[in-house]
Amino acid sequence: MTHPVVLKTSQLILAGDLKGAEKALANIADSEGDYALVEVMNDIAPKDLLAVMRGFDGSKQSVVNMLVTPEQFARAVILETRYRDQTHAALHGMMNAVLYRDEEMAAEYLEAIGEIEGGYEVLANYFAERDDEFLAFAISGVFSEDFDAEHGHESKSISWLNEKIEELDEALHEGNSIAGSRPKVPRSQIADHDWQETAWVLRYELSDIFEQIVITLRDRLQHRVEVLEEGEAEDSKPKSAPVAAADDEESAL
Repeated sequence: MTHPVVLKTSQLILAGDLKGAEKALANIADSEGDYALVEVMNDIAPKDLLAVMRGFDGSKQSVVNMLVTPEQFARAVILETRYRDQTHAALHGMMNAVLYRDEEMAAEYLEAIGEIEGGYEVLANYFAERDDEFLAFAISGVFSEDFDAEHGHESKSISWLNEKIEELDEALHEGNSIAGSRPKVPRSQIADHDWQETAWVLRYELSDIFEQIVITLRDRLQHRVEVLEEGEAEDSKPKSAPVAAADDEESAL
């Protein structure tokens, strides 16, 4: 039998009361225990679970983020694209809150996301604001200290983007150059409970998933090149000569 709070949570979310929905779920943990809430969350629609979790990050912790299982989280987080958030800021904060509530379980959550359809896209979106440095880490195994987030791939030339794509293709086709390499820096050195640590965990504990994220971001670069080339081709087309105003007046007579 479905717990009454499942319907109540859905109704509160539809009404826009995310705090009320989170409180209703937290009350289950308080009155019936953590395990009871985990069971209830199995019955909550992933879109509703996502709506609650999006409102909480490391600065606003929620019992839902603390207790959600890897499978529950993966089913919910792949729906993030519905929000059409170009910055993916909410996704970033939500994932960090869940991944690093217990850093020993970060790989388990990332693996669950990577194994579900649409998971690679979500993980690529998580790194969207740092894709340049993420790809540099994929190639070199180290993180750059002079990265400028305001001058990412959107501002790069076609030639620069093509060079980056060639570098990635070379690394991807060199067998174990990405997936099989050993860490050049220990996890403790970059343990920021943020994107760098997430990238490290993916590369050295979940290398197959890491490689798929690299491929996803590489394909996005290729798409960016195609868009720029289409724009240049459009700009180079000869412009049609404007019809003289006198001709218009003559035809009107």
